[in-house]
Amino acid sequence: MMPSSSTPNAFQYAWRNPWVRLVVFLGLFYLLYLFIGQITTVLVDFAVAFLIAYLANPLLGWLERGRVRRGLGVFFVLLLFLGLLALAGALVVTVGGQFVQLFQNLPAQIDNLNRILDGAVQWLSGRGIPGLADAQTRMTEALRDWIANIGNNIVPILQNALSSTGTLFNRLISIGGVIGQVLLILLLSVYLMLDYARVNASLLRAFPRPWQPKVLEFSDLIGTAVGGYVRGQLLIAAFIGIFVWLGLTIVGIPSAAAIGFLAGAFNIVPYLGPIIGATPALLLALTLPNAGFKMILVVVVFVLANQIEGNFLSPYILSKTTDLHPVTVLLAILVGVALMGFAGALLAVPLVALGKLMLEKYYYPSRVYSQGP
Repeated sequence: MMPSSSTPNAFQYAWRNPWVRLVVFLGLFYLLYLFIGQITTVLVDFAVAFLIAYLANPLLGWLERGRVRRGLGVFFVLLLFLGLLALAGALVVTVGGQFVQLFQNLPAQIDNLNRILDGAVQWLSGRGIPGLADAQTRMTEALRDWIANIGNNIVPILQNALSSTGTLFNRLISIGGVIGQVLLILLLSVYLMLDYARVNASLLRAFPRPWQPKVLEFSDLIGTAVGGYVRGQLLIAAFIGIFVWLGLTIVGIPSAAAIGFLAGAFNIVPYLGPIIGATPALLLALTLPNAGFKMILVVVVFVLANQIEGNFLSPYILSKTTDLHPVTVLLAILVGVALMGFAGALLAVPLVALGKLMLEKYYYPSRVYSQGP
């Protein structure tokens, strides 16, 4: 009798126990969780690089149809991406330095607001509305306190970010880490753009063959909901940035290009760009002659931008990809912010759009929906 023959039988007998299988699978999932935790940075870098390749693929395909080799098209896309990064960095430094000056000089500009409030109080008092003088005093004091808090809290942060304080070694380490990560993402994105079809085929082969048709079907839904939404939202963000820049330039607001870039960048989250961009524009308008009139014009520029986005651009550009009601979009953003902060706000709308497409594709045609559970 061979003693080893009983070992497989004992293992098979133990494996038939569902609790043994549960413990084994839980242990494997835990080890996988620990492994993913160790390589989270690598996964995020790959995901960002793949997103860049995914967004650039339609442009590369269009260039290939125009008989431009894919390698040359990738070079053009890389130059465009580097140009956008350089523009973003220059604008961030410029607007940061101007914000430092603005917050430092704002307490001296309270007199401009006081004159505006005086005119408004006199106009309203002439129409028999009592108690406005006390309200004006309280508003002025509250604004002074708010501006003082801004100066005490935000200005040191901006000054530290823009100045050369700190040891040279630590700053070099920090800057080198960021540059290294950006270069790694760009290198990965270049390889992914060059071999986009082969990479997708390799990812598909990781799934069992009977699952592959469903995986392809699901990836098409993701491409329609997420990819279409991101491309459409980038177009809308570009329009908002240009519109705000031109509008504020006509009004005469300083740093119009930087504020337009800020509004466009944050408008990747729907409706957020005009709200973020309006704050520095109004603060800058407060320091100009005819501050009240300038502030009204700034509000008009951002209200127009928001209305054009909500009533024309979003329905036209995003109707084929999301077709979500504005209330649904706002609720999705609020839930995303509550769960994951700014990252949740970015992911909320495309995930809701994907959920809607999945309902239309799988749930509504099913017997469970038509006949009940």
